[in-house]
Amino acid sequence: MIALASDHGAYALKEKIKAYLTGKGLQVEDFGAYSLESCDYTDFVAPAARAVADGRCQRGIILCTTGIGASISANKIRGIRCALCTDSFMAEMTRRHNDTNMLALGAGITGELLSLHIVDTWLDTAFEGGRHQRRVDKITALEE
Repeated sequence: MIALASDHGAYALKEKIKAYLTGKGLQVEDFGAYSLESCDYTDFVAPAARAVADGRCQRGIILCTTGIGASISANKIRGIRCALCTDSFMAEMTRRHNDTNMLALGAGITGELLSLHIVDTWLDTAFEGGRHQRRVDKITALEE
């Protein structure tokens, strides 16, 4: 299950990503926003991040206009490692080296096709472990 959340500024791209993922046979839990009505990304991102942190969802994809506020909000939740990615190389490396469990996208930064490629890369890339596990453990320890 993939948690999905956005604010109004990224609502259209969230809906396209949701359709794309479900079209690939993946299960998605949509935490909102549910319209173009002005809203605050934290109201939707935080519940999505909590669902990933507690294991209800394996990973999460969150969006706002830049992706910055959404990623900052998600990273406030214990157990979340969220990366804002603007290209596929970033998406690959954040999975390989940081074992991120959430991806942030900026609807005003990346278009639909690039966003879908970033999503695919992020979902398809495995964590390498090894020396990177030590670093992920140190990141996790910062939450204590």
